[in-house]
Amino acid sequence: MPRPILLAAGGTGGHLFPAFALAEELTRRGRTVDLVTDERGDRYGTGFPGRTIHQVPSATLASKSPVAMASTAFTLGRGVLSARALLRKLTPLAVVGFGGYPTFPPLVAARMARIPTIIHEQNAIMGRANAMLIKRVTALAASWEGTRNVPTEAQNKVRVTGNPVRDAVIATSSRPYPPLGPQDPFVLVVFGGSQGARYFSDTVPPALLALPEGQLRRLRVTQQCREEDLARVRDTYVQAGIIADLAPFFTDLPQRMAAAHLVVARSGASSVTELAVLGRPSILVPLPHSLDNDQLINATRLADVGGAWCMEQRDLTPARLATEIGALIDSPERLAAAARAAKSAGKPQAVRLLADLVEELAGAG
Repeated sequence: MPRPILLAAGGTGGHLFPAFALAEELTRRGRTVDLVTDERGDRYGTGFPGRTIHQVPSATLASKSPVAMASTAFTLGRGVLSARALLRKLTPLAVVGFGGYPTFPPLVAARMARIPTIIHEQNAIMGRANAMLIKRVTALAASWEGTRNVPTEAQNKVRVTGNPVRDAVIATSSRPYPPLGPQDPFVLVVFGGSQGARYFSDTVPPALLALPEGQLRRLRVTQQCREEDLARVRDTYVQAGIIADLAPFFTDLPQRMAAAHLVVARSGASSVTELAVLGRPSILVPLPHSLDNDQLINATRLADVGGAWCMEQRDLTPARLATEIGALIDSPERLAAAARAAKSAGKPQAVRLLADLVEELAGAG
C-alpha cells in the first residue's frame, strides 16, 4: 500500500475546509491522503477527498476546573495511544494538523514516531492547541504575515502559505463582481460560519424590515439559519414580501457568495479567506466570545485593506445594521471598491504553497 500523507482536522468547518482543499491538491499530485478526525468526522457532508477517514478519541478543554482538565487529559491520552497504533499501521510520510484539540493526539504521536509534522494556522493569532504543539512540530504554515503569539524560538519554523480554499472557491473566483444598477435586485448573503448563528436570525430580519420600501423590494436574500430558527425567519420574510432562500447549510455557498452584492457574516478564518479570494464586500461581525479574539483580528485584517466593514456585535443593533445596509445599497461604487480591495488581499495560491511545503517535508516516498 502507498504511504499516505495524513491530515488531522477537527469537525468544524474552519479546520475541515482548508484540510479539504489540501487533500484535493495533494490528490491531483498523485499523493494518497487520509484524514484523521474526532467523532464528529465529516459532519458537513463534504465528501472528503481522501482515501479513508479515521477517528481517534479527542476532547476540547471546555473548563479549567480540575475535574474537566483531568477528563480532557485522560481522553487526549487515549487519543495519543490510538493515534500511535494508527501511525504504526499507516506509516505516513507526514502528518499535517489544522488546529483544534482533535489534532493533538495525531501530532503528538507523529512526533514520538519521528514522522515530519506541520501545523497550519488559519487565524491571524495562533490558537491554543497549535500553541501547545508548536515546539513539537517540524514546521508552522501560517495564513498571515506576522501571525500573533508565535514564540520567538519557533519563528524559524514559520512559512507563510496563506489559508487554502476549496476548488469550488477557486473555480468561482474568476466571476467578476456583479453590476448593480439603481433598480437591479440586490443580492444579500448572510451566514454565521459552518454552524450558523442565531444572532443573525435575531438581528438581520428586523434590520431588513426597517429598510425603505424601494430597497426592501429589491432584496434577494440567502441566509443560513439554525434548524430551530428556520420557521420564524421564513415567516418574517414571507410576511414582508422579501424573496429569501433559507437553510441550515448550503453546499453551494461559494457560488452564492460570488453572486452576492454584499455578505454579512462571522469572521472565522475560512470565511474571511474565501471572501478575499472571491473578492466580495462584507459586513463582518466577529463572534464576541471567540478564544483570543481571533475573529476580531481576522475581520480587522480584511477591514484594514478596505475589503470589509468590521462591526462588533455589542455595537450592532438592528437599527444600525439597517442604516449600514441601506447606505451600501445606495452606494454601488463603495461596494465595488470594497470588492476590489478584498480581492487584492486574496491568496488563491495558498493551497499550492502548502502542498509544496508538505511534499518538501514528506520527501519522495
